[in-house]
Amino acid sequence: MSIDPQGPVLVEGPVEVVLEDGTVARSERFMVAICTCRRSRTYPWCDTSHRPREKPSPGDQVSDARAPSPVRATEQDRSCA
Repeated sequence: MSIDPQGPVLVEGPVEVVLEDGTVARSERFMVAICTCRRSRTYPWCDTSHRPREKPSPGDQVSDARAPSPVRATEQDRSCA
C-alpha cells in the first residue's frame, strides 16, 4: 500500500470499501486509488480532483495539435436503418 499525503491511497486490488452509509463499493482492478480528499465525483475512487487546476490566461491560444478535430457525418451516420 502507498500513501501520498497530497493524493489518494493506492491499494492492491481487488478491493471492497464499506462506505459510511453501509453500502459496499467494489473494484476488481489490480491497483485501486482510494480518494482521501473527498472531492472525487466517483468517491470512494479517486478521479484526480485533488490535483490543482490552472486556468488558461486570456491571451493563451490553443495550438492546432490540442484543438479537437472536426466531426463530419457520413451518409451512413445519417441513415435511420
